Amino acid sequence: MNAMHADRIGPADVEDERLITSLTHHVRRSDFPCVGAKSALNSERLKTHAAWRLTSAWDDVSIHDELIRWSDLYQRDPSGLRSFAVVFSGPLDLDEKAFEEAMWERLRSLAAKDGWRGQPYDPSVSSDPSNPHFSLSFGGQAYFVVGMHPRASRSARRTPYPTLVFNLHDQFERLRAEQRYEQLRAAILDRDEQLDGSINPMLSRHGEMSEARQYSGRSVGEDWECPFKAPTD
Repeated sequence: MNAMHADRIGPADVEDERLITSLTHHVRRSDFPCVGAKSALNSERLKTHAAWRLTSAWDDVSIHDELIRWSDLYQRDPSGLRSFAVVFSGPLDLDEKAFEEAMWERLRSLAAKDGWRGQPYDPSVSSDPSNPHFSLSFGGQAYFVVGMHPRASRSARRTPYPTLVFNLHDQFERLRAEQRYEQLRAAILDRDEQLDGSINPMLSRHGEMSEARQYSGRSVGEDWECPFKAPTD
């Protein structure tokens, strides 16, 4: 915001606030199944970033900057559950396949910037999307991505605007070490089943199959191939 008009809110600020509020309202819904996201929001560890269109590279540099800061912050203070969410203003009419294509386009662009900036790939995960231990990596930290959009088939993923939520992989490993992961996972699955009448068929534990299949929320078959290559490949 221009310092000369700090007491005024411009159109861009209003739009950003509208995008961010749409996500917080979605997470606050009583039937929203992800209790981890609710915990992050309630503890003010759900950071939201407003961007233009999912199909545009316009905000990729600023998004990557925020991911690097988020990774650095976690390295300095790994306590609590947290998520970094990017809410895009559009497009609002993408079907699940088109959303998936646009999502991977953005993720490839962000990963390329990580490589150009000399960021190391988290050695605890694989950069090969066909590997059961695959995760994305930004700023040396592994991330699991949850895609959400208006035309998602699963209710939990059906947000007013296209959204990418970046979850630090290490926090799930900490939950496992503290023997809290299975309890949290069971609670999420139970709430998801109550919401949609069935458990999301794409959900799996890390190490059982590549998590890349879960990112977009679209149900895919065994022949699905991830359109991603790490910048180091």
